[in-house]
Amino acid sequence: MAQPQSLAADSAPETVADVLARDGVVIVAGLAPGRTATTGHEIAAALERGTPEGGTRRLGALFTRSATAQELALHPLVLALADALLLPACARYQLNFTGATALDPGCAPQRVHRDVGLYPFRHPCPVTQIQAVWALDPFDDENGGLFVAPGSHRWDHGRKAGENDMVAVVMPAGSMVVYTSGMLHGTGTNRSTRPVVSVGFQYSLGWLRQEENQYLAHPPEAARAYPEALRRLLGYDFGGPSLGFVDRDDPHRLFEEPGQAPRRSRPEIDAAQAALRPMAFGED
Repeated sequence: MAQPQSLAADSAPETVADVLARDGVVIVAGLAPGRTATTGHEIAAALERGTPEGGTRRLGALFTRSATAQELALHPLVLALADALLLPACARYQLNFTGATALDPGCAPQRVHRDVGLYPFRHPCPVTQIQAVWALDPFDDENGGLFVAPGSHRWDHGRKAGENDMVAVVMPAGSMVVYTSGMLHGTGTNRSTRPVVSVGFQYSLGWLRQEENQYLAHPPEAARAYPEALRRLLGYDFGGPSLGFVDRDDPHRLFEEPGQAPRRSRPEIDAAQAALRPMAFGED
């Protein structure tokens, strides 16, 4: 089974988006080694305290623990990929999930799954989420960082991945792998002698319920210190016209000067919604 395609860090966003749309997965090697290393230092203590589940430690609410993780989530290439893959089906996308994972030696493998399985859509269907996983340690076929089933984003709903369908994602620390909601994937058993750590950010259609409750993970008192773009991605914004208003007003007013006229949308959101082509999900 062929390995996912790996592109250089200076690849054009359009090239990366084309590979992701075609293959359902793409690696960008060495994209942010400095920022991933700093993120690792910033979350190390909290992740160390995590309670292992089957030998895997997990950590959420990353932006309250790492300012550099905020930069990774807003990386221009990742947002360009979200623009290309998600905006055909929504006026605004959002951060669905933030998390760190540490696979300890001997950990149990994760169940192979599709991220779209969170929602009652029959596969194949339009892309609902993209997941960006940043390697804080190198990924290889021994430490189980991530396995994917190439081509599974186009398989029929009921088809399962066999052992021979799964391939390891291999990339150096500081790299990023992105895959779409239809890609079958899972972490493997870490057969090495050291933990392997990664952070992940999932972006989803703005009209879907978020997997991680961002308003509790990143409450207003914490989000006030974040960049405005990040606050809006977390959901302190409209997900579409009138979608997510508070007291008939823009949810981002919470961070703005009082006394402004209320609004239940913005012109650019109305225009984006009007340009959408209705899409069928699930059964014909």
